[in-house]
Amino acid sequence: MRRLGIVLLLTLAWLAVTGSLTVANLLLGLLVALLSLWITRAHVSETKLKVRPGAAVLLALLFVKELALSAYRVALQVMKPQLVLKPGIFAFPLTVERDFEITLLANLITLTPGTLSVDVSEDRRVLYVHALDCSDPAGVKRDIADGFERRIREAFPR
Repeated sequence: MRRLGIVLLLTLAWLAVTGSLTVANLLLGLLVALLSLWITRAHVSETKLKVRPGAAVLLALLFVKELALSAYRVALQVMKPQLVLKPGIFAFPLTVERDFEITLLANLITLTPGTLSVDVSEDRRVLYVHALDCSDPAGVKRDIADGFERRIREAFPR
C-alpha cells in the first residue's frame, strides 16, 4: 500500500511538472513513477519511510501553487522593458536532516522557476540556493522554511 502511495505521488508530480493532463501523459507519468520506484527499490525498502498521505498531498499542492506563482513572477520580470534583477546565492540553514528530505527540498527549490539549489554543505546543515532576485534573501529563506521545509517535515515524520 505504501508503494502505491509513492507511485501516485510521483505520478501527480509528473503531471504537475509537465503541465499536461492527457491520458497519454498520465500513463507516461505512471510508467516513470514505476520505473523510478523500481530503480530505487533497495533504498526505499531499507529505510522505513513513514508517509502521512494527507500531508504529502498538501506538499504536492504547495509545490503546484509555488510553481505557478514563481512562473508568473519570472514571466513578469522577463517581460519588463528593463530587467531590474539582483541575482545572488544565499545560504539556507536546514532543519531537515535525512538525505531523502534534503534531496526532496533541493529538488523542489530547483524545479521552482527563479531558484536553483547549488550545493549542500559537508555537514548537511546548509543548502546553498541561487535566486534570480535575491533582493530579500531573508524573505526567500522564510518562504522556504515556512513552505516546503515545513511541509516535508509534516509529510515524512521520523
